[in-house]
Amino acid sequence: MERSDRFIPKEPEYSFDRVIISQRTRDRIMEALNLISFRRKVFDEWGLRVIEPHPSSALNFYGKSGVGKSMAAEAVADMLGKKILRVTYADIESKYQGEGSKNVDAAFEAAGKDNAVLFIDEADSLLSKRLSEVTSGADQSVNALRSQLLKNLDRFEGIVIFATNLVISYDNAFLTRLISVEFESPDAEARKKIWAVHLRSTETSELKIPLADDVDISELAEKYDFCGREIKRAVISACICSASENRPCVTQSMLTKACEAIVSEGQDLRRATDYSAPDNAIKSVVGECLQKHT
Repeated sequence: MERSDRFIPKEPEYSFDRVIISQRTRDRIMEALNLISFRRKVFDEWGLRVIEPHPSSALNFYGKSGVGKSMAAEAVADMLGKKILRVTYADIESKYQGEGSKNVDAAFEAAGKDNAVLFIDEADSLLSKRLSEVTSGADQSVNALRSQLLKNLDRFEGIVIFATNLVISYDNAFLTRLISVEFESPDAEARKKIWAVHLRSTETSELKIPLADDVDISELAEKYDFCGREIKRAVISACICSASENRPCVTQSMLTKACEAIVSEGQDLRRATDYSAPDNAIKSVVGECLQKHT
């Protein structure tokens, strides 16, 4: 079996009617896709390859965790009528020297064969700054992997989407090749829409959650400063609570209880301490991690 056969594109799971993002972010995505769509005309027919031999076909979605970057990548593939090939750093890395670079080549080859959108999540692990001081074979492999990724970006004719919540760690050589799109945390109005698509049916999603008459989406959106992922967790938790207690429907109190549990969990994590190490050191590490992922 060829190495590229391990990477299998799939049908996208989301469309843009289920991805709630700011109009600014949506417009930026559409502008980037237009740039890619007209790349051949502008750079080949109009000759702009003279000034830019390798026009970008790669998008970079960056923002906090849970704000819709992965869903938007799926929605882009859906809108273009393409499959999506999801890849993470774990799919690429290898303990054997040189294998990571070969896996990068294989992922791009697989996406090209199926004309699929290549989506690379947790991209900061792959696109971070190359090591200036190489002291081991592992360091050499890391630099080789990143150099190979640059080569693939320059020659790939399809669409690549990277996603990260640590864009500041990117190597500038990658940033200059990407069309970056910021994903903002949802405001109250956006949160209201996110609650709605997770609780009520839409044209493309036939949700059948039995909701009580007292469910107030506006109140939930105003009270809880959640991202989309947290809202999804709250809905699932409330539904499980209702089913396990054999209740006829999901009530506002169940949704509120689920939200409060998520808030409490976040507070507990911020206070977390490992008693096997000095408190201050551990709290510092936990705080840094939470800042990166919230």
